[in-house]
Amino acid sequence: MTDTLVLCYHAVSPDWQADLSVTPADLEVQLRTLVERDYRATTFYQAVMDSPQPRTLAVTFDDAYRSVIELAFPLLSQLGIPATVFVPTSFAGASEAMSWPGIDHWLGGPHEDELRCMSWEELGQLDEAGWEIGSHTHTHQYLPAIEDEALSMELEESHQICSERLGKRCRSLAYPFGAADDRVIEAARRAGYAAAGTLPARMHKPSPLSWPRIGVYHTDTELSFHAKVSPIMRRVRASPAWIGIEAARRRLRRVTGRKAGTRATAVPP
Repeated sequence: MTDTLVLCYHAVSPDWQADLSVTPADLEVQLRTLVERDYRATTFYQAVMDSPQPRTLAVTFDDAYRSVIELAFPLLSQLGIPATVFVPTSFAGASEAMSWPGIDHWLGGPHEDELRCMSWEELGQLDEAGWEIGSHTHTHQYLPAIEDEALSMELEESHQICSERLGKRCRSLAYPFGAADDRVIEAARRAGYAAAGTLPARMHKPSPLSWPRIGVYHTDTELSFHAKVSPIMRRVRASPAWIGIEAARRRLRRVTGRKAGTRATAVPP
């Protein structure tokens, strides 16, 4: 296990109850805690390829939600933290809300606006401020399940668009849903990426194109966040024992949901 800590966030909202959203207050507390623990923040690419010190922090945001520039950017600027945004290029600047399995049930409701992607102008502002803009593929598909031709298109087209729009080579990628297998990793290499992030339930040995990130979600309490980022828990998550622990945790969640008379939702990694 590496001492480099890479976090994965998505949206930021004071009142959106989605699993992938965190409140501005929680985001500030979480990141301020790490700064106070002497973590030094850098971009994802820099953390993966040339970690500047033992306690290196990389904050990443998947999907390029507009709330990142509206709410997260001012907060992180105050803390002196640059971050990395991974954009699904077909949605950048589009007038319609983003949609794929896992978020499409929010369409048509009061929080539909939360699903809008940043424009290229907004992404350029973040780039000029020292943030990194990486690819989240073109249309946000589950890459292990698609054919070779579609896989190449998703990776190569998004790499080209990001590079052209920002005027610099796109070097980083986040796999949609955090999912990648050997075939996907090799396709990412061929498409020109140097670093790529996953979201594993069990922490795996890091390599530049398969770098494990820790997801932070709406349901995370201060206690659970501290546990997730602690070196001890990260070592546990990297051990074979974590498979049994995770299975027990999911069973408990299902039992608790049945007793409460509600349908238990999936527990994110």
